[in-house]
Amino acid sequence: MLLRRRISRIFYLKKFFDYPVTFNAKTILNLGLGRTVRAAIGYLRATLSKRPELSLQDFYINRFGRPLYKMFFEHYTEKVWGVHPSVLGADWGAQRVNGLSIKALLKNMLVRKKRTPGDIRQKDTEKSLIENFLYPKFGPGQLWETAAQEIERDEKGTILLMHRLVGIHYEDGLIRSITAATPDGHVDIPCDYVLSSMPVKDLVSTFTGITVPPEVFSVATSLPYRDFITVGILVDRLKIRHNGQPPTFGNRIPDTWIYIQERDVRIGRLQVFNNWSPYLVEDYRNCIWLGLEYFCNENDELWNKTDRDFISMAIGELVHIGILEDETHVKDSTIVREKKAYPAYHGSYRRLKEVTDWLDHIPNLYCIGRNGQHRYNNMDHSMLTAMEAVAHIRDGKTDKQDIWNINTEQEYHERKKH
Repeated sequence: MLLRRRISRIFYLKKFFDYPVTFNAKTILNLGLGRTVRAAIGYLRATLSKRPELSLQDFYINRFGRPLYKMFFEHYTEKVWGVHPSVLGADWGAQRVNGLSIKALLKNMLVRKKRTPGDIRQKDTEKSLIENFLYPKFGPGQLWETAAQEIERDEKGTILLMHRLVGIHYEDGLIRSITAATPDGHVDIPCDYVLSSMPVKDLVSTFTGITVPPEVFSVATSLPYRDFITVGILVDRLKIRHNGQPPTFGNRIPDTWIYIQERDVRIGRLQVFNNWSPYLVEDYRNCIWLGLEYFCNENDELWNKTDRDFISMAIGELVHIGILEDETHVKDSTIVREKKAYPAYHGSYRRLKEVTDWLDHIPNLYCIGRNGQHRYNNMDHSMLTAMEAVAHIRDGKTDKQDIWNINTEQEYHERKKH
């Protein structure tokens, strides 16, 4: 595991802003006096008069004021989710940025704890303000490669690849087996427990031996998702400068990722993989490996672009906003599409509890992970849901509420001990 310095910034008005936004001299200079004054007045108004938090829009305005919300949250949120923040549930904000506000930002700037070198304990830090993190040398997939080796070592367990679950068979109050489709046909596998990280939308369609109530089925199968496309671009240099100075070592900027707030491009976020781990880039010193992130819906105009057209569009956007000089600096490229990357918080999501209550009445079924719970959790929260499910099985607990509560109670991780 590599100890990495987290540097995230916002690219807005073709300038870099700290993320989260901080009120320092650079921010004021970038925004200009007029925008800064409007932001300050808007924040004071929001402090004096709180809105009922019926939507994500209300959540952000209460913490930052309307002008800052309009500048840094409204358009970007709509770019990510495909709907206006006024349509999204406020609980998305409670799960992802609950402790983030102007007050928290000022406190973080003024009262920073001194830490000894190598001390990365940050439990007392709002997760959006964390400055350091551990990262696997060859990327997050290395975690799961290591886990797979541990499972299969000394034949302790078996991992079945190329097996797609198509049936869950219920009998006499329990799930007794599952059916998987394989390249060689279908196979039935008996089971004592099922821990499901598959999308809830697909899970409810797999049951046999039990009738899913029509209302539950309707809510589950209409749950909204946001799909994801990432474009990898290998370049030999960047045009963009870092704080007015040339890019740093290797002709690159220091960011791990950059939130692209410009309204005339489709790109949502930009990653610089060299800064995650130098082992992810073959020619680390002379090339920069960029990841361009796009949010879309399956089978929409973006999703259906050919690989060639999409990559060409992505390169053109980097040139347009001044990240690249021109396309001649691109040395290689690739594209990856991922369905159901983000469970969305609108539409039938508001009735999700009807689905989870029904699923919970099956004693040996445990829903875990981001898609298994239809919750936009981070990786650590997703792993904790699995750990909590295992603890329930080990201890014979039947109430699954603690599994669902992960990342919904602000101090959950401080209280729970395994």
